[in-house]
Amino acid sequence: MLQLLDSLKHCHMMGVIHRDLKPENILLESKENKIIKVADFGLAVEAQEGEFKWFGLAGTPNYMAPEVLEMKAYGRPVDIWACGVILYIMLAGYQPFYDNDERRLHTLIKTGDYELSSDTWKTVTAEGKDMIMKLLCVVPERRLTAAHALQHIWFQKVKTAKNHRQQTLDKLKDFNARRKFKAAVHSSILVSSFLTMSKKKREDATSQKSSDNSIAGSIKKGRGK
Repeated sequence: MLQLLDSLKHCHMMGVIHRDLKPENILLESKENKIIKVADFGLAVEAQEGEFKWFGLAGTPNYMAPEVLEMKAYGRPVDIWACGVILYIMLAGYQPFYDNDERRLHTLIKTGDYELSSDTWKTVTAEGKDMIMKLLCVVPERRLTAAHALQHIWFQKVKTAKNHRQQTLDKLKDFNARRKFKAAVHSSILVSSFLTMSKKKREDATSQKSSDNSIAGSIKKGRGK
């Protein structure tokens, strides 16, 4: 997360808003040096410090900030919100906002309705939870900037925690496994639906052909008379 926020700090200093930060767009340079690379700037826009305007609806729903879903003017804080979602996943192993119904999902995000009280969060310090809350603040002006987030006391403490990195990796592996499983199930449903539709089309075509042949036969008989 330190590397991600540092990269984001640089992007914002250069006047760039990524707008689609998510785990899939964070690449590991190599297993040896553990250096990350932020990828996919296809939705990025230019915006100066303090600049807020409607840049259009863009991003991945589960990582979109409330102001984007409400179609309000927005700026750099949308990237900070996405960082909050990613950090939540790193610490808990699941997303803070999730619902199969898009409207309910949007409501959860707009109201900042996430939980920090389940058993999963018992091992997370008060400083860690404070960091989450300051990144996932529904009021964009109150969210930490990337520069301020890097100075948060939680980062100073996790640097000394020997088991923190392994716990984070385990949570990310759990999340990735569930994400792949959901994708596989979704693909299976799509394939099944496609095969069912194809079968129905073939049956309809066969039925139509039989009907046409029957009509043609009747016409021939009529002419024969």
